[in-house]
Amino acid sequence: MGEEGYYIDKIEELIGNSVLTEEEKGFNQMVLYGGDVTIDEIISNAKRFPMMADYQVIIVREAQLLSRTIENLAAYVENMQPTTILVMCYKYKSLDKRKKLAKLIAKKGLLFESKKLYDNQIPDWIRRVLAGKNYKIEDKASLMLSEFLGTNLSKISNELDKLMAILPVGTTISAADIEQNIGISKDYNIFELRDAIGDKNILKANKIITHFAQNPKSNPLVMTVSLLFGYFVQLLQYHGLANKSKDNVARALKINPFFVSKYTTAGKNYPMRKVSQIIGYLHEADVKSKGVGAQALPDGDILKELLFKILH
Repeated sequence: MGEEGYYIDKIEELIGNSVLTEEEKGFNQMVLYGGDVTIDEIISNAKRFPMMADYQVIIVREAQLLSRTIENLAAYVENMQPTTILVMCYKYKSLDKRKKLAKLIAKKGLLFESKKLYDNQIPDWIRRVLAGKNYKIEDKASLMLSEFLGTNLSKISNELDKLMAILPVGTTISAADIEQNIGISKDYNIFELRDAIGDKNILKANKIITHFAQNPKSNPLVMTVSLLFGYFVQLLQYHGLANKSKDNVARALKINPFFVSKYTTAGKNYPMRKVSQIIGYLHEADVKSKGVGAQALPDGDILKELLFKILH
């Protein structure tokens, strides 16, 4: 159960592929969907005995659609069929751990909670996944992926699979590899824009937004404004910290300690009052990007106006 569907899918895949042989699956493996079955039907199937195999496997996908009646499964868990492996994939939600069913599963079976990772945990996750396949990745490359793909582990995993299919084992994946094979520009991306703004590098920041304006499909204004908003909220939090030591800033802002120096620089370039103003500018740009009071301004013009206000 849990908000992060990636591990739920992986566990289901592992059990579905490894418990039974291909010959045994015909009679003993069943995939059900929460929107199509009732708890009573699941229990009825779970109570069957396997045919010419040690186990039967029942996988219930989208089990969260049974949330109104899921507690009725407790009666089965109290007296489970030992030759049935029942896998309930309760994605994007969690059982109430205070109630009977969650307690029983934790006691008599296995209750796995798949939690969403924070943004700052994604680059390390990428490194760990790649290390397990004998690949490495440059810091900038992992940050480009995390900035572009967010915290969706399934989406990130798919892109990593593409890279590993193209690049030989043992490769250290670079920003250039990301640009060539995934289509994220190593020089013109939100990560570089954020750095340029934080450093008050006016020339670089203008080059990047000009590229964004010319390639709106790859760099949608709504996404750019949203990510800049998150960045300046972090700067506001930075200014509010009494203890600005490296470890404390990293912990409070949920960032890698390696990047604390960038926030220190940005904090000097943008005092708290200016950061508060910028958050207001970002809100205005967000409203305009949705067509409110913008007088049909192109997205590129909205972005250029926003950047001017931020930097001056």
